[in-house]
Amino acid sequence: MFQSFDVTSRPDQAAPRVTALRQEMSEAGLDAFLVPRADAHQGEYVAPCDERLAWLTGFTGSAGFAVVLKGRAAVFTDGRYTVQVRAQCDPKIFDYVDWPGTSLGGWLLGETAEKIGFDPWLHTIREVEGLRQMIAGGGKELISTGNLVNKIWTDRPARPSEPVATQPFDLTGKTSEEKFAEIGDAVAAQGAEAVVLTLPDSLSWLLNIRGSDIAHNPVVQAFGILTVTGRLMLFDDATKYAHLGPDPRISVLPRAAFGAALEELTGRVLVDPGSAPFAVKTMLKHAEIIEGTDPCILPKACKTPEEIAGSREAHLRDGAAMVEFLSWLSEQMPEDLTEIEVVKQLESFRAATGKLKDISFDTICGSGPNGAIVHYRVTDDTNRALKEGELLLIDSGAQYQDGTTDITRTVALGDPSAEERAAFTAVLQGMIAISTARFPRGVAGGHLDALARAPLWRMGRDFDHGTGHGVGAYLSVHEGPQRISRLSMLPLEEGMILSNEPGYYREGAYGIRIENLIVVQEAPELTGADPRDMLSFETLTWVPIDRSLILADELAPWEQDWVNAYHEEVWDKLKDRVSEHAKTWLRQAVAPV
Repeated sequence: MFQSFDVTSRPDQAAPRVTALRQEMSEAGLDAFLVPRADAHQGEYVAPCDERLAWLTGFTGSAGFAVVLKGRAAVFTDGRYTVQVRAQCDPKIFDYVDWPGTSLGGWLLGETAEKIGFDPWLHTIREVEGLRQMIAGGGKELISTGNLVNKIWTDRPARPSEPVATQPFDLTGKTSEEKFAEIGDAVAAQGAEAVVLTLPDSLSWLLNIRGSDIAHNPVVQAFGILTVTGRLMLFDDATKYAHLGPDPRISVLPRAAFGAALEELTGRVLVDPGSAPFAVKTMLKHAEIIEGTDPCILPKACKTPEEIAGSREAHLRDGAAMVEFLSWLSEQMPEDLTEIEVVKQLESFRAATGKLKDISFDTICGSGPNGAIVHYRVTDDTNRALKEGELLLIDSGAQYQDGTTDITRTVALGDPSAEERAAFTAVLQGMIAISTARFPRGVAGGHLDALARAPLWRMGRDFDHGTGHGVGAYLSVHEGPQRISRLSMLPLEEGMILSNEPGYYREGAYGIRIENLIVVQEAPELTGADPRDMLSFETLTWVPIDRSLILADELAPWEQDWVNAYHEEVWDKLKDRVSEHAKTWLRQAVAPV
């Protein structure tokens, strides 16, 4: 199994750990200390050795942070984790703060703490400078210090050190040499002579390598300094690269040497303030810093034809595995299964393809009220038996060498209620609206987000997560900068892969989400259209949608046509890829609504 169901932290562990941290704060002369979810690479997912927030608080979500003061502590996280954070954190120790509705700076201004400590490797330049500006004049001082959690975490795991693997040209469509030249030109265009790279997926993409430093994300955690002349200093454990042989372009140096290299760097250096640790800025003592976006991010997001072709094949393989799973699930008595058993069966069907490298994230398998926990992760403690008449939300994905998948299907375990069918149909309408969107070049994800929410808004409802995130090509399942979210004003471009996943969650009752992956393409010609440069989406995910949850009469004729055409294409693409037994189920599952 790629997924563990162990309970990695418990609420009752927090009290002695917070007490120990406060002792360290006192010795350091601090009134408060910030504990972010982030590591030095600012990725969404972190290695076990960097799980400081979970270790201290018990909260295992992928976004949030804690602030520990002398007499109070709080965990800040967004609407995706409202239920989870209250279940995982001891309310006697931690207050819950809705973030970003409440800003850290505003919250600190209301507290008496004056000297606020932070680890400069775990906060970005933009984050630190923004916070300093917010609390300026409030009698507060941000103080850069060593990591105090590290001092009390006596059994902290070691840093990952597994060997890297190369990603072949037929799946990347660009050689590493071509990428070096492309990024070098982009750096030079911004007036810099070198760039500091700290994002794992940027370096993995640039070097056409994949690693296993982060669970379920095939990236390498390293730091890099790339010059416009095509030389790269890579700071990591050299043993991970020894089997690749020497490369005259690349010098692999110890991770600990990164700080000294920054201090010795001269000239004009490009740094991304949104991803580089604040420590990078303080160590560039002799260089002229040019702030700009990591130049690997946008080229990485715009997939090559080879990457898109690989993703199509990965999704067909994954779709067949999902059909085998859903066929199996349809024959089970709900009461005979638990959430963990469902997760194990789904992984086994993917493993049976012979191509599974890993899952792309811990499967979210929430039955009944657990489905309302947006990023629910089943553990031995929370594992719940399925029940007839409930909904089962399954959000899962796989890492294959030719592509990364991410799919959500909500399944009725028996006869759904009218309320559940109405909510499901509204969510489906939102997903169809994004799937069929046709939009001018220059339109951003923030412009499209409302299309997915409008059917729910008409019911006085909404969901507290973005409609879509970017997805990598055998890289991180959550990839920027592309998003379908009201927060994103980045224009969408051809080759960007995104999720399309509206949902609805009734706390304590059920959760609904439907998710396909889509890729931005040049819009097909349309008779009678203006001569405008338009884009649209190609669907990548091909798995049936539970027809028992659809109120067909609530769908417009064109929406019914979309569902039926989608299901017919699912049949055409998968009928020869599944077992005869699953094929019988599939034929029924794709019948017209």
